[in-house]
Amino acid sequence: MKLFRLLALAPAFFLGACALEPLQPWDRDLLAQDQMQLVPHPVNEYIAEHIYFSKEAASGGAGVGGGGCGCN
Repeated sequence: MKLFRLLALAPAFFLGACALEPLQPWDRDLLAQDQMQLVPHPVNEYIAEHIYFSKEAASGGAGVGGGGCGCN
């Protein structure tokens, strides 16, 4: 049981060690760059998601023709 607790808490200790170094003010500009964002180009991501979901909506329909854009 003690081994299980140790194995369950070990990742928390390792991940907690990452936050020990404070962020310096001169490093904030590097983290604010577009390349560091989860979605560096939000407009392109929105367009790609819109096209993907439009095409996925076209599946099924029991014989109704057309694409996901609303065309019949």
